[in-house]
Amino acid sequence: MKIYTKTGDKGETGLFGGERVSKNSLRIEAYGTIDELNAFLGLAVLEVTDNSIKNILQKIQSQLFTVGSDLSTPDTEKNIKLNIERTPEDFYLSAEKIIDEYDSKLDELKNFILPGGSKGAALLHICRTITRRAERQVVALDNTVKIGNNIIIFLNRLSDLLFVLSRYENAVTGTPDIKWKQ
Repeated sequence: MKIYTKTGDKGETGLFGGERVSKNSLRIEAYGTIDELNAFLGLAVLEVTDNSIKNILQKIQSQLFTVGSDLSTPDTEKNIKLNIERTPEDFYLSAEKIIDEYDSKLDELKNFILPGGSKGAALLHICRTITRRAERQVVALDNTVKIGNNIIIFLNRLSDLLFVLSRYENAVTGTPDIKWKQ
């Protein structure tokens, strides 16, 4: 199978189910940002030192494939037959449990902190900001078409999770969080 198909040479791409849309549509922007996030998480896996964080990030990468698949398949009567896995509630419930677990291992946050510290933590902050952008794009998409309810909730929790994991990575590397000073 060839990697290039030439079907997108005029600025359109195909969604799962066959519909053709512009490559700058809200839907493509949203799941393109999910793809970007997934790539940065792959880089973060290489840079974080804590193996439990690496395992969490790799699980998130798999979850993001589900989210991308969900976003790339319009929720139509025709596409129901495709039997695409939609983003389950379990994704954000699991994120909440992980947030609670890792946050309980950290000192109480009493100041705003700047993104950074160790290299792994800085990359997790980049992932957090990409997640926030993806969330904004998915909200914009949700204002125009029907999408699954759990995607926005999951992305909201995921950004919080990445924040907590960045702090945890700093803690396990002995790197202090950088307090914001006005």
